[in-house]
Amino acid sequence: RRADWLRATATVAGAHVASMVVKRVVRRPRPALPGLEPTVRTAGRHSFPSSHSVSSAAAAVAFHGLLPTAVTGTAAAATCFSRLVVGVHYPSDVAAGATMGLAAGGLGRAWARRARPEGV
Repeated sequence: RRADWLRATATVAGAHVASMVVKRVVRRPRPALPGLEPTVRTAGRHSFPSSHSVSSAAAAVAFHGLLPTAVTGTAAAATCFSRLVVGVHYPSDVAAGATMGLAAGGLGRAWARRARPEGV
C-alpha cells in the first residue's frame, strides 16, 4: 500500500514538472483585463497550462482507490474553477491543464497496476 501512495505522489510531481516545461515552451502571458486585477499573486508570468489544474486532476486520478473519489474529484474541480475566479488563467489554460493532468494520472494508474504483484 505504501508503494501505491509513493507512485501516486510521484505521478502528481511528474505531472507538475511536465506542466512547468510546457509553460516555459508556450510562454502565454496571464490574463490582463483593464480594471480587473487578479485577486492572488502568482509565481510566474505564464499561464498555459494551469499547473494547479494539471496537479489537481492528476491527483484525482492517481489517488483513486487511496482516497475517496468524492474528495479528490471535488477538490480537483474546485481548484480548476478557482483559477478562473481569481483571474489568473484563461478557460483554455484550465481545460488544457485538466486534460494533461487526467492523462498523467492515467499513466500513473497504469504504472501502479503493472507494478502490483499478481493477485493483490
